[in-house]
Amino acid sequence: MVELETRELEYFVAVAEELHFGRAAVRLSIAQPALSKAIRRVESRLGVRLLARSSRHVSLTAAGEALLHHGRHALNAVSAAAQKARQAGDADAHLRLVIKPGGDANLLSGILTAYAQQPDARRVDILFGGATDRADYLRDGRADVALLYAPFDDLTRLAYETLHVEDRVAILPTDHRLAARDELRLADLEGETLPRWKGVPGGGTGPELVDVPQMIQMIALGRTIAILPRSLVEPVPPGLVCVPVADAPASRIVLAWAEPDRRPLVASFVAAALAAAGRRRRPTP
Repeated sequence: MVELETRELEYFVAVAEELHFGRAAVRLSIAQPALSKAIRRVESRLGVRLLARSSRHVSLTAAGEALLHHGRHALNAVSAAAQKARQAGDADAHLRLVIKPGGDANLLSGILTAYAQQPDARRVDILFGGATDRADYLRDGRADVALLYAPFDDLTRLAYETLHVEDRVAILPTDHRLAARDELRLADLEGETLPRWKGVPGGGTGPELVDVPQMIQMIALGRTIAILPRSLVEPVPPGLVCVPVADAPASRIVLAWAEPDRRPLVASFVAAALAAAGRRRRPTP
């Protein structure tokens, strides 16, 4: 069986991401000749060419693209395993919760209060993630639990419990042709410019956005509209209106954690969050 050392995989990923041996060597704090030799050793061991090199250009072959994709996942898994091992052996571990700024539908204060009353409660460190990367905090071990929005966030390989269900609204400038309506349907919004979210495939044809404050500004300028969970835009900013979209699928705020994580630290927080939200935990299958 062909095996690669973690360090060799790290070397390859750095070169594949930089597409420049000099920059990759600086990033890894090693000499460039040593890095080149390590990459040739990986190619020899695998029996495939990973990089196409010229005097001015480095590019990935099909085999290199495949190794980069799976290599990133492998390195994340190794990092997460080490992190989980340290956490499991640390009796004084803190619980790390990642959220989107303003993305808790006013649930967080009640959840933290309920958790503080648990006999095994630990300190909770709050981390702030971006619009699209909070689920990755769980997969690579940077966070223990996360507040996510379904169906917008990718819940693959995550366990989760629903805390809150809410409707979705169209966020429009006050002078928009539909701003005075009491209710809309998705068909009413056909042809409207919708934003694209950085790092998320597909989406609308409007400006590429990274967070809700940026979106609010672009809507106020008339460059786009958006359909979002109601809690993300309350209170409604000046110059904008929110109109319910009757046939848009409901949004759910979920508390998520890595699927294999069964530590009492996480289970206790999940139980407190469900109690605070007035929900009962689903029975384990």
